Amino acid sequence: MNAETPYPPVASDLPNSPTLPASTGKNACVIGSGFGGLALAIRLQSAGIATTVIEGRDKPGGRAYYWDRDGFTFDAGPTVITDPDCLRELWALTGHDMAQDIEIMPVMPFYRLNWPDGTNFDYSNDEEQLFSEIVELNPVDVAGYQRFLEYAEGVYEEGYVKLGHVPFLDFKSMMKAAPALAKKQAWRSVYSMVSSYVENEKLREALSFHTLLVGGNPMKTSSIYALIHKLEKDGGVWWAKGGTNRLIAAMVTHFERIGGTIRVGDPVTQVHTLGNKASEVETQSGFKQRFDAVASNADIMHSYKDLLAGTKRGASYSKTLSRKKFSPSLFVVHFGIEGTWPGIPHHMILFGPRYKGLLEDIYDHGVLPEDFSIYLHHPSVTDPSVAPEGMSTFYALVPVAHMGKLSIDWDEMGPVLEKRILDEIERRLIPDLHGRIKTKFHYAPSNFATDLNAHKGSAFSLEPLLTQSAFFRGHNRDDVLDNFYLVGAGTHPGAGIPGVVGSAKATAGLMVEDLVQA
Repeated sequence: MNAETPYPPVASDLPNSPTLPASTGKNACVIGSGFGGLALAIRLQSAGIATTVIEGRDKPGGRAYYWDRDGFTFDAGPTVITDPDCLRELWALTGHDMAQDIEIMPVMPFYRLNWPDGTNFDYSNDEEQLFSEIVELNPVDVAGYQRFLEYAEGVYEEGYVKLGHVPFLDFKSMMKAAPALAKKQAWRSVYSMVSSYVENEKLREALSFHTLLVGGNPMKTSSIYALIHKLEKDGGVWWAKGGTNRLIAAMVTHFERIGGTIRVGDPVTQVHTLGNKASEVETQSGFKQRFDAVASNADIMHSYKDLLAGTKRGASYSKTLSRKKFSPSLFVVHFGIEGTWPGIPHHMILFGPRYKGLLEDIYDHGVLPEDFSIYLHHPSVTDPSVAPEGMSTFYALVPVAHMGKLSIDWDEMGPVLEKRILDEIERRLIPDLHGRIKTKFHYAPSNFATDLNAHKGSAFSLEPLLTQSAFFRGHNRDDVLDNFYLVGAGTHPGAGIPGVVGSAKATAGLMVEDLVQA
């Protein structure tokens, strides 16, 4: 990696000269260095395919970017780490140990959910504690929750273990999976399925909000996503010491350790093609290189409309994508404040006065409502290193409609919405919040569009609807360009760290087979 890149390497106790994978004589390019892109690059390099990652921004991470402001560390993107084994596997491919590059710390409770009437609900995998929380809401729902968890275990087995790392390249593969998914009533929404097991409305919200963390409307997203509960119950919820950005840094360190190359601050401008193959990658600086295979971790629309501009395939598939539904965007307020707040847990959801109506405003009506639900991230309560001594780091996130539905001037509206969000946190949690702020800034849908080339400013790519899942998402290998591949949120299985790391496993399997075993 370029020595000038403001992304310090992680400390490592590993040997200076580990055994490198045997070369296959093949090379590959991965465009973009998000979690999916880096996971794919590590897998390819571990298989002996000389891999180059090209990142347009000034440091790796994609949506997992970060900022250092006035001594506070602010992660831009993913903050919830689940299924850490899917990450450990990336190191184990070459006999290494992730723990020597990064420390992950358990988070407990997983989430504290709070409603406007003052009700709190702590969600975790501590069954005794969880059952007592449910009893406080509605005693009869304990049995219903246990039945729901059995359902979640079933869809976890079918949707994650069996299908989460398998590419769906043709309709036949989708039909093969259909009977098992139909048996689990995959056509029903998460909220509908949860409601069939529990009566209390607050508990229904507590057990269905998770889809929002991957861009899905709980009222419409397939009940298959109930698997998240099993994922969290078994694997826990974790935090990377120093921030999610340090996990990205650890992945970069490991990738380079095994011989990979990463270029930063040099956006790809064109993927050239020759016949039905991607032939060469060109960047803004004038760098050009031929590769045996090219994979894009960039936004799926950007990959086809812009990077493959001028090609029949780029024009054709970007037109297809334009007819699909994209997930909402986000508005995020990052702020560092005086004082420590041990009573505010690492993850909180501050529900607003509406649930279904608010979701309709965001997903269907495309308006900016007066009310909102807030995901409040407070990493310094787990890891004081991300804030100066005696201070705290926070971010507050609210889902908003993407720019294709909501047409407003974010330069004008951003400060207004920022103040409304901080006012609500001050009212419900932190007295005199405005007076305690040492630094703050916000990140709007327009920033997603400009910084990440995100179509319509979407934060999670294609909306995770049943009709946009598996075969109906972007394919891990393109249907026409037989050496062009996708990895990340726009392809199967979808957004979230386990999702994009799973997509890397599916895509790597295809690429290794195509390049090495052909």
